[in-house]
Amino acid sequence: MVAAQGGENQAYVQLLSELDAWLGRYYARRLPRPAAEDARQEALLAIHVKRHTYVPSRSFGAWVAAIARYKWIDCVRDASRAATLLLHAAIPIDDRWDAAISAFVLDDLLRWLPPAQAGAIRLVKLEGLSIEAAARATGQSAALVKVNIHRGLKRLALLATGNATTATSSANFSQPRCKYSQSKSAAL
Repeated sequence: MVAAQGGENQAYVQLLSELDAWLGRYYARRLPRPAAEDARQEALLAIHVKRHTYVPSRSFGAWVAAIARYKWIDCVRDASRAATLLLHAAIPIDDRWDAAISAFVLDDLLRWLPPAQAGAIRLVKLEGLSIEAAARATGQSAALVKVNIHRGLKRLALLATGNATTATSSANFSQPRCKYSQSKSAAL
């Protein structure tokens, strides 16, 4: 480096050749191949630009190692920034907002259902449990879980389309279900 600083071109060519090989090994142990190549070139460029700052009375190896280390840190920082940007690009804020609103609306709609129907829908349709697992969790039979899901989804569809009066009247559980019971209760 001292000879290169003195203007000897052949010494400078040899210095860059040896530094290229050393930097290639240095970055190959620390970075993925494409990033190692970029860091190697950045370090060679920095050494070229800063060659006038080298003081011959100091260790050349320490000077080069410091530049290589700083370029390695820059490369790692750039990679972490890129990963952060990719993460934010993959999950737009609007999508999270829409999901939160949808969850709120769904929770509000489920409150209109009887607890058995809402619970069955939550367990099977939202949490992904099987019918059998939901039956064990609720203490209902598997057939009853299926019925509760069917009736609950039907009522949710009516509520979501604005037919709340139809949904409310069809969910009036105080009325008997069969005609015989209705005529018997009307006669009483």
